[in-house]
Amino acid sequence: MIRNVIFDWSGTLVDDLPAVWHATNHVFAQAGLPEMTLDCFRAEFCLPFTRFYQRYTPDVPMAQLEAWFHGRFKEVQDSVVELPHARGFLEFCRDRGLRTFLLSTVHRDHFAVQTARNRFDEFLDRPYIEVWDKRAKIHEILTENKLAPTETLFIGDMEHDIETAKHGGIFSCAVLTGYNRLDQLRAAQPDLIVEHLGELRDLIERDALKLGASAEKNSPDRDPRPIVTVGALIFNDAGEVLMIRTHKWSNLWGIPGGKTKWGETSVEALRREIREETALEIRDIEFVLVQDCIHSREFYRDAHFVLLNYTCRCVGAPQVVLNDEAREFRWLPLKAAFALPLNQPTLTLLHAVQNQAESRNGKSTPSRPI
Repeated sequence: MIRNVIFDWSGTLVDDLPAVWHATNHVFAQAGLPEMTLDCFRAEFCLPFTRFYQRYTPDVPMAQLEAWFHGRFKEVQDSVVELPHARGFLEFCRDRGLRTFLLSTVHRDHFAVQTARNRFDEFLDRPYIEVWDKRAKIHEILTENKLAPTETLFIGDMEHDIETAKHGGIFSCAVLTGYNRLDQLRAAQPDLIVEHLGELRDLIERDALKLGASAEKNSPDRDPRPIVTVGALIFNDAGEVLMIRTHKWSNLWGIPGGKTKWGETSVEALRREIREETALEIRDIEFVLVQDCIHSREFYRDAHFVLLNYTCRCVGAPQVVLNDEAREFRWLPLKAAFALPLNQPTLTLLHAVQNQAESRNGKSTPSRPI
């Protein structure tokens, strides 16, 4: 049973990735190096961060790199916000009497500024900050606070966090809300991968704080029933399609959609999911195809989906507001969408829609819109 939780800070409780990226590019500029794209930074950045700098700026003293970084970070850290579900999970831990700790590389000045806004420090029994190599600290934390390894969970967003948990002999949970991609986290082999802390809370609550039972959710035997989902390729009045990128599909591009609920028709589910994920209302709904998606490595956990795919048009001006499931969106011509790194089900749908359009141009009768 889990009685103690150790949190990482950046990418786990707060979203400071944009600020850290900008500050790192400032360091690169000062060192005469080209800037990194955000995707490249997420792929290359690692902890301990001294390894990252040794790889790219081996001739610049660490003191100088730190001065450049923290000077710029102070200017952009107003962009740092709490992650969705973080506060709720901290409140859950407090209500359940779980002991909570922080193990992070965050600079104490930045931590003070950020907690002055979010007050997350009030939920923590003890913060351990400015720790460059967490593996060197984990045993001290366990001993100092008399934490039983079999009752302790470390939650983080990077490979180094998983390595730290294994070094300490404690359970590990990776969240997809931070720096490392799904493939990187999978390579570290955590006990559990979740989309966000809200999902982790549901799993722990359902299994009465027994992580072992929660971790089995990735087994095909956890729930042998296929999950029915709906999704749509949405067109605007300019003929462009909406593509979104999400954590849980390996940061690949896809379409909005989600699971159908009990008693809900597929079209009702589609309208609801589109509204929840994009704030768009839709019309001219047409069914395109059904797909099986079984044991896809692109998805963050093992699953068997039955995907009901549609096309539709958005009502009015396309003012997209993403919820916390998506990272970004783009409107672009259908042909241009093929150039994006797409998840396989979306690629299949795009080909089907393209073939359908070519058939219609050949005078075939279109299906009737809903």
